[in-house]
Amino acid sequence: MKYYLGIDCGGTFVKTALFSSNGKLCGLARENVSVISEQSGYAERDMEQLWQITAKVIRQTIINSGVEAGLIKGIGISAQGKGAFLLDNQHKPLGRAILSSDQRSLEIVKRWQAEGIPEKLYPLTRQTLWTGHPVSILRWVKEYESTRYHNIGTILMSHDYLRFCLTGQLHCEESNISESNFYHMSAGNYDISLAKLLELEDVFDKLPPIIKSSDIAGYVTPQAAKLCGLATGTPVVGGLFDVVSTALCADLNDETKLNVVLGTWSVVSGITDHIDSNQSLPFVYGHYAEANKFIVHEASPTSSGNLEWFVKQFSHLSYEEINRGVAALPPASGSVLFLPFLYGSNAGLGMQAGFYGMQAHHTQMHLLQAVYEGVLFSLMYHLERMLQRFPQTQILRVTGGPTKSKVWMQMLADFSGMSLEIPQIEETGCLGAALMSMQADGVMNTADILRTEMQRYTPNKENFTAYQKKYRRYQAVVNALQTLL
Repeated sequence: MKYYLGIDCGGTFVKTALFSSNGKLCGLARENVSVISEQSGYAERDMEQLWQITAKVIRQTIINSGVEAGLIKGIGISAQGKGAFLLDNQHKPLGRAILSSDQRSLEIVKRWQAEGIPEKLYPLTRQTLWTGHPVSILRWVKEYESTRYHNIGTILMSHDYLRFCLTGQLHCEESNISESNFYHMSAGNYDISLAKLLELEDVFDKLPPIIKSSDIAGYVTPQAAKLCGLATGTPVVGGLFDVVSTALCADLNDETKLNVVLGTWSVVSGITDHIDSNQSLPFVYGHYAEANKFIVHEASPTSSGNLEWFVKQFSHLSYEEINRGVAALPPASGSVLFLPFLYGSNAGLGMQAGFYGMQAHHTQMHLLQAVYEGVLFSLMYHLERMLQRFPQTQILRVTGGPTKSKVWMQMLADFSGMSLEIPQIEETGCLGAALMSMQADGVMNTADILRTEMQRYTPNKENFTAYQKKYRRYQAVVNALQTLL
């Protein structure tokens, strides 16, 4: 039997899982990796700490599996997209990584918007422009940390950095770098005219070669093997942007299904074989893991991270207790609204989080119900837009931590009025990454691995009207607060 390791580097955890060639999960480990936020709007990560935690989790996964390291025939990495992981000319971390949830470049993005830069970029890149993009972060570094900027040796994103730590080879993986605003979508490569438009042409040569998701990028070095408990020479493939990984595991094979991801980010994704230039909205496109296909997605950091924050700050309840408490409340009947903008917003640059509608009789559980609802209300902004691009959608396939909450999933079905399917895959990020390493090794049955059982939720029509009424109140509060920006 051959085995394949998938690494998933997310906003909160690093997880690794070992799968057999038929897709059976054989070992799993995870560990929290901290986000450093020492100033308002900052979201950073210590790069050396990230690598050490990843190595520890890999080592623990192999121990948990009982599989000999020499039987692992490939490694893939799935990770959060965007952000900037910078190395100096000696290939050492150049300060902390700046994550996609970082907002320090807010004023730069506003300036670009006033100058009409996004409209010039979009026809070429098929990207919008916001604070978490590598180009936004790099422009901030150029303007505020000039010494660091001039010392940049290599520009990477998170899974590119971890792949470098494993192999010593520098690449940018296509599904992620295609959404960087350095990449010309039609040409399929970097375009220096984009860098010039953003006044970043002086670091354009710091972008390493592009590699596809299932191509072998390098082999585990002796130093990395010793640290991780791997065999020297194990192949490591390009890997995946985590949004692509979850869409792959949701088995989106036509335009009648959308993938909803509820994690640190709320994401709605669809798969297509063409770029539709006739759409009035600027949909974000990226290269998919399958040839001649694109992923289209809408996203914002407005999801279950808000619940994690609330529990950490104010509650000692378990998630099981929270689910029971929320389920005991009448659906959409409370007056409390929550705007889930702790880590960013889809309602305007600078929009912040908050509760509205609290009265003396409200309990902690009413606030938690509002958090559940607020995450879904924010998600609906993306879903409504994606339904314009994918009007034939019949089913939402949902992945991410909140799928473990039956009350939250029923709430989504009732509110959206759509049927839900939950793939019974424990770690979609890890599996998607492992599938890329399987393909590189010639495993032919990877499509069969994705044909899994689905947990299904059917909307309750009696609750739909109540949720829609409360959603309109949420929209009214958001619209009113936008006048204060």
